[in-house]
Amino acid sequence: MKTVAKIFLILFTLSTVLTSCREVKEDNKVEEAVEDVGDGVEDAAEEVEDAVE
Repeated sequence: MKTVAKIFLILFTLSTVLTSCREVKEDNKVEEAVEDVGDGVEDAAEEVEDAVE
């Protein structure tokens, strides 16, 4: 019974560590994508202003 509990604890720990590492990387990608979209919107707004003038 103790070995089953130890194996479960080890698997849970590994899955938690590996999952948390992935989330950090994905958050960085999401932040970069949001910044890129924001830059694109600003550029489009400037082009519209130039076209109106």
